[in-house]
Parts: sequence; structure tokens; C-alpha cells
Amino acid sequence: MTELKNIKQELSRFRTRLLAAAGFVLIAFGLLLTRLVVLQVVRHEELSTRAENNRIAVVPVVPNRGLIVDRNGVVLANNYSAYTLEITPSKVDDIEATIDALTPLVDITARDRKRFKRLIDESKSFESLPIRTRLTDEEVAKFTAQRFRFPGVDIKARLFRNYPLGEVGAHLIGYIGRINQTEKTAMEDWPEEQLDNYRGTEYIGKLGIEQSYESDLHGITGFDEVETSAGGRAVRRLKSHPATPGNKLVLSIDIRLQAMVEELFGDRRGALVAMDPRSGEILAFVSKPTFDPNLFVDGIDVDSWRELNESIDKPLLNRALRGTYPPGSTFKPFMAMAALASGKRTPTQVTFDGGTFQFGNHTFRSHGDGGLGQVDMTRSIVKSSNVYYYSLANDMGVDLIHDQLEPFGFGRKVGIDLEGEVTGLLPSTAWKRRAYKKPEMQKWYAGETISLGIGQGYNNFTMLQLSSALSTLVSGGQRYKPRLVRQVEDVVTRERRDVTHDALEPLPLKPEHVEVVMKAMHGVTQEGTSTRIFMGAGYQSGGKTGTAQAVGVRQNEKYNASKLEEHRRDHSLYTAFAPIEAPTIALAVIVENAGFGATAAAPIARRVIDYALLGRYPSVEDIALTREGKSGPPVGVARAASTIPLPGNAPSVAVTGPVVPTAPVVIAPAPAAPASAASGAPR
Repeated sequence: MTELKNIKQELSRFRTRLLAAAGFVLIAFGLLLTRLVVLQVVRHEELSTRAENNRIAVVPVVPNRGLIVDRNGVVLANNYSAYTLEITPSKVDDIEATIDALTPLVDITARDRKRFKRLIDESKSFESLPIRTRLTDEEVAKFTAQRFRFPGVDIKARLFRNYPLGEVGAHLIGYIGRINQTEKTAMEDWPEEQLDNYRGTEYIGKLGIEQSYESDLHGITGFDEVETSAGGRAVRRLKSHPATPGNKLVLSIDIRLQAMVEELFGDRRGALVAMDPRSGEILAFVSKPTFDPNLFVDGIDVDSWRELNESIDKPLLNRALRGTYPPGSTFKPFMAMAALASGKRTPTQVTFDGGTFQFGNHTFRSHGDGGLGQVDMTRSIVKSSNVYYYSLANDMGVDLIHDQLEPFGFGRKVGIDLEGEVTGLLPSTAWKRRAYKKPEMQKWYAGETISLGIGQGYNNFTMLQLSSALSTLVSGGQRYKPRLVRQVEDVVTRERRDVTHDALEPLPLKPEHVEVVMKAMHGVTQEGTSTRIFMGAGYQSGGKTGTAQAVGVRQNEKYNASKLEEHRRDHSLYTAFAPIEAPTIALAVIVENAGFGATAAAPIARRVIDYALLGRYPSVEDIALTREGKSGPPVGVARAASTIPLPGNAPSVAVTGPVVPTAPVVIAPAPAAPASAASGAPR
């Protein structure tokens, strides 16, 4: 029996299926069209930018760091280019094995390995880190031929900072080093524009001028737009925006004077700050011992760091900026000014110096076993009478002393253009209440005031403060913030911008008071404690010796340096200014644990002034005697300062011209417009 199909029903089903298929196709094409519109029209700009970014890499161009030169153009910090062998840890399976395999091609020392390990700990794994710097051409050629064996290892050309004079002026110049993780975290809070300027930068100023003037020295980062292949390989440079080098800094320092002072110190510890009282410009800023800043540029190795950090001489301590000391008798001229200003003494008022000052049951001793007899203010400074200033301090009281001398800059920051300055300590009753927690220790006792008069007790100041205070005194009260940078030169326009030396509000010192003290300080060099040192000087100067106790001496004991360890002996200090009629240089110097002020400190001061005013550089034999603390007036034939070669690995070159000998500072005339019980410190 034959089954008949229902043609009509079959056609209906076919049409339904056909329509469904057509609808599906239309919907699919509709979706494709919609997606095409979204990609090509709606998201065109976004996707075009993304594609362009995949094709184009923006590579930061790190700027050349600015030069640092002294006042005569001698280069103190510059840059050089060299090849480095670098490893990206994230691209290397076995770092130790890779380094071992590299050693036959490139000389990698144990120090290089230690430094690289420290860099890994401080950096991220995807960063390229140097394992060896300053490769020779032969080493570059050897590695290049074998590069295929070392994925994740490459050679790069980098700029390196160089300090041509080595240790000379290291504390004031400072150094740069790799940006560590702590600094990277801190940089995240920087404004976006400032942070962008450090893209690709791996080094930053860590100390001294390098740190304080980082924004001037760094420059402006440039960029290159590079077309890359699908594999990320650079094909061609599309666009370039060159980096702008950092500005050049011109310091007020005379580096030959700086080097001379450091040589005069020898192996002894101490500090010296010399400045121009007419402007606040620093002429020499010495801290001894010093260190070689080049050690820090590539990352200092563990052994060198331990040697510097653990040395009993503390070569990393900037003694001129952060070392605080009792000023000893160099404090007496300022006490005299305070006495005159407060009316506690007149210039002619006499105090009897019998060699001791009795306060309660405590005896404060003076020099030796005898006294100076009748002493007025001038004689008290010239002969350095302790009894005079014991009596004066007792009459004034601690708070009056503080109020009179704090405006000179004692016990507060003077505002030099370096980071890290300390305040020192000029005591007061309010200070003691803040400093101690126990009520019985917060009270100021009258007996504590006595030793303040001779620069002992709680008094502790830096040589920067002492030099700045002396500059204020000899300029009649005019004050400036001490400055190390004289000018900033724009490397593009070559225009020089003077660093402002705006005068601060002057102290209301009476000229007749200033004249009394300055004349007395002049007497110190004529008939006082530094007469022998300044014998035959071709100028008239003023000064004051000081001998500050490093440790206390019991009341019934006498100080005997030979029975004390070297680090516990008295400090030798001297303050000086010249010429007497119109001072153009004022300085403060300390030689730690070197004894009487006229023995070690004053001879250095004499030679600094000889250099600054006369252009004289001491003879070889004179330098040797001064280094040993055995010199008096200069001996031998002085040399012209401009003929003395500078130490280090580079000649004295004026960076804007040919090689020329530089001149000494020779200052021109001014243009128009810790607590210790003082039981009698020596002079």
C-alpha cells in the first residue's frame, strides 16, 4: 500500500526552516556588523591608540647631570660614559651559574658579586642591574661574540658620575647613588610631573650639594618614540625629544684653599669653616677625616662601607655641619658683647683674677696655679681670663646669656644651603625643662651657669655656627645665611643666575661695643695667646684661642694630657678674622683632642688667611710641621697658590675654556652699595 506525502505540509515546514536559517544568518551578520561598527567607529580612537602603543615604545632619555665647579672653574663633579654588563634577574634561571659562565669573558670580582647581590635585594626582579661597570673594549668584544649564550644579560652604555679630586671637599660636594627602595616609595608621593622627570633615572643625590641641589643638577628627561616589531625589537626611531642637561653649579668654595686646609690637618680630626662676612659666601668648608665619594657611585662594597662606618675617626661625619663641640675660650668675645649690651659690664670695669673662682663649696680654676690680677674687658680677652667670665656668667644668669647670644646663631640652625644641619645647644632654663623628664633634673642650678662663661658646660656648637657668629660680630651686626653655591648656570642659554645673598635683619650692635671686642681680639695676635703664630703677618688680624674639654676633670685633679687616651684630650680651637680694618674673611677651626688652641688650630688659621689675603701657599716643610702640631709662624719659602697642582685624577680645568691655572681666592675689597663640668679649661 503506497503512502502519499502531504506536499503542502512539507512545503510549509521547508519554508519555516528556510526563514529560521535566514533569520539566523541575518542576526549573525547583524551582530558582526554591530561589532564592526563598535570597533571601527565607536572605539576607533581608543583601539587606534592602543595599537599605536603596541607598535611604538616611548623610551625615556636620561639627562646628563649638571657639573659642579668651584669659584675659579675647577671641575669638582662631572660625568663620563662607559659600558656596563647588566643582568635582568627575572630573565635568568640561575644567576650564580650565569655569573660563573661570564667570568672567563669579563673580569667579575668578589666585590662585584657582593654589590650585585645587594642591588638585587634593593631592586625589583625585572630591573636591569649592573654586575660590572666600566668595561674595556676587549671585554665588550668578548661578550658580544658570546651574547647568544646569555639570555637576560646585555651590555649598556651609561653615564657615570665622577669626582676628579677624590677625597677633597667630599663632605660639601656629596655624592650620588642608586635610588633605593625606600627612596622609590617616598617618590610615589611626588607630583606627577616631578615623578615623570625621573622615569629611567637610577641615581639621585645622596649627600652635600648633590642632594641639596638635586632639582638643578638632574635636568629634564627626554624621550624617544621607537617603532617596534611584534617581538619587541626596535625597528626605527620615529620621534625624538632630547633631554635637557642639568644646570651647572658654581660654588663659592676655592678648592685649592680647601685642599690646602685638608692637607694641613693631615690625619687629625676636626673642622674648619671660612666665610666672607660681607656676603655669607663660604670659602672653605672642611671636615676631617674625609672619604672618596667615587666609592658610592657604583654602590659601595661591604668591606669599604664597614671600614668607613666603623672607624673610630668617623670619616662619614660632616664635622663642619653636624659636629658639635664646646667652644671653649672662643666664646669669650661673645660673652663680652653680651655683657656690654646688657649693661652687666663696662669696658673699663675691673675684675680681680686670683686664679680661682669660688661658688659655694666648688672651686672653678683658671690657668695654671696663678691668676692675672686686675683684669678689664680687653685684658680678659687678650690674656683669656677664666675668672673674669666665671664672674660675668654668674652675674648674668643662664637666661640672659641665652637671650643675648641666640641672635648670633648659637643654638639654632643658621640656614646654610646643605641638608642635615644640627642646632647645637645654647642652654636656658626652658631648654632644661624640655630636655629632662625627672623633675629634679629639670631644675637649673646656679652653679651650672658658671662654666657657661668660658664656653664649657652645656654649650655645644658647630664650627659653622661659630664662624657665622663671628662674621656677624665683625660686620657690625649684619647677618647673612651662609651659602656654598654662588651661581646656577643654565646649560641651554648659558645665563648665570646669582644665588641670592639677601641680608637678614641686622643685629642692633652698638659700634663702640663692636670696636672694643674687635680691638681686644686684635690684641690676642699682638700680645696675647696667638702672638707667636701671627708674627710677621703682612696684615692685621683678630683672633681668639680656645681649649675645650672633651671630658670633665674632677675638682681636686689637674688636667694631664699624657695620662689620657688621645680621644679624651682637650680640643684645640681658634677663631680669626682679617684684615682688622675691614674684615673680608672670618673663620672657626677645631682640631680634635690636640690640646692648646695656639698649638694646633691657630697655625692652620694663620695659613688660611695668608692664602686668602696674600695668595701664599705654605712650603712643604711648613705643612709637615703644621700637620704634627709643631708649627709657629710659617717657615720656608711660601709658594704661589696658583702653581700648586690639585690632587685627584684630573687637572685643574676651567670648564668653559682651555686648560688654565686657577687663581687663589684673594678676596677683593667690599664693593659699594656635650656638657662637662668646667674646672678650669686652659686658654
